[in-house]
Amino acid sequence: MTDVRLTRRELLAMGATTTAGAVAVLSPLPARATANEGQSRTSPVNESTVSLEVNGRPVVLQVDNRSSLLDVLREQLRLTGTKKGCDQGQCGACTILVDGRRINSCLTLAIMFDGASITTIEGIVTAGQTHPLQRAFVKHDGYQCGYCTPGQICSAIGALDEIERGVPSFASDDPAAMPKRTEHEIRERMSGNLCRCGAYPNIVAAIIESAES
Repeated sequence: MTDVRLTRRELLAMGATTTAGAVAVLSPLPARATANEGQSRTSPVNESTVSLEVNGRPVVLQVDNRSSLLDVLREQLRLTGTKKGCDQGQCGACTILVDGRRINSCLTLAIMFDGASITTIEGIVTAGQTHPLQRAFVKHDGYQCGYCTPGQICSAIGALDEIERGVPSFASDDPAAMPKRTEHEIRERMSGNLCRCGAYPNIVAAIIESAES
């Protein structure tokens, strides 16, 4: 058997050489490939022109086909009242009104709403007057930290509209009858909007008072 003897210095040198070879094999793509990929992401081929009516104002936007409606509202139109919470459609912080119906804007692509009428929290003020729901939230301390409040108010507007149109919910005893503005009904319809401050009783009270005014 061959007698192989290595000094400590020689052993460390061999280890360094082996590690360098492994890093070279596992290294990412060259910078040129990364740059090409970035160019592909911003290519006009991946963009579309979308015409919207946002808070009563017509706008025409060039949007990335993969952009959510939430991101377009916040990043391109600077309407930051609509909040990004979970970004998975579970918290309701991004709730807005599209053609009068409430939706989670984080789950929908902007290009799906060409020609739609969109209302965000910035657009519910009329003739310089705050919305009755806004005043009721202040009165009942339903806003607390305020992060979820825009989505809560937009969702409440949609929920009350559903009741007015006779749309039943899981809380409705008789789907064929007109639903009532009860606490149980309001809680069910607002169950998709989470409040990390736990102000649910205040929020429900504000919605019921606004509906009765």
